[in-house]
Amino acid sequence: MIEQSVKIELETGLQARPAAQFVQQANRFSSDIFIEKDQKRVNAKSIMGLMSLAVAYDEEILLIADGTDEEKAIAELTAFVKE
Repeated sequence: MIEQSVKIELETGLQARPAAQFVQQANRFSSDIFIEKDQKRVNAKSIMGLMSLAVAYDEEILLIADGTDEEKAIAELTAFVKE
């Protein structure tokens, strides 16, 4: 299991379209992937879960991945929120 603290640099945060794109990217990996914000953890492969966090620009989240491709998942999803 890998955990990575990440600051959101997307201007719109993870709202609407960026959230959907993030979920699509997370679903490419076989690992279990979670996002934690303010002590609330959701499945990163669930659009409803991600939207419930209301992640805004400049906020910090914790990305958690557990599985065979966890390192690649964390690297790519971290890069996504820093675009």
